[in-house]
Amino acid sequence: MAGRKPKPTIIKQLSGNPGKRRLNKSEPSFSAGATCPKHLDKVAKAEWKRIAADLTTSGLLTSVDRSALAAYCVAFSRWIKAEELLEREGLVIVSPKSGYAMPHPAVSISNTAMTLMHKFASEFGFTPSSRSRINVAAPTKTKADPLDAFFDLNTNDDEGLRQ
Repeated sequence: MAGRKPKPTIIKQLSGNPGKRRLNKSEPSFSAGATCPKHLDKVAKAEWKRIAADLTTSGLLTSVDRSALAAYCVAFSRWIKAEELLEREGLVIVSPKSGYAMPHPAVSISNTAMTLMHKFASEFGFTPSSRSRINVAAPTKTKADPLDAFFDLNTNDDEGLRQ
């Protein structure tokens, strides 16, 4: 299919529907959030934890997005590992067969991982240009928390505490 791929309805809604085109009312909806897959390594899990909460709060992560975010996290982990290897061993190695200098294989691994990360990052709105097209409303509280009222510093009773 030629042309641009369509934006998901949630992205259009968060952007304020700038094209003012009809939104797909029949688009499937899925439960919010996703759990971190157990097969991810330590670096990938740390990246998942770093970004999943923000994506869920923004409404950009649902249960069916789990594999796409996991793929991003795996690419992130490979990129980190390749960069660490390049830091230790350098960008150039000597070919064992010919004896000539050649790029370290980790350069290709790093570049491929960065390309994949960028593709997934654009899908989730991680890049500055993709993020600039999304307007996220502040999350609304569904239930009043009594502690918020107790610690609210905007009342007149605590004027003496503010300085």
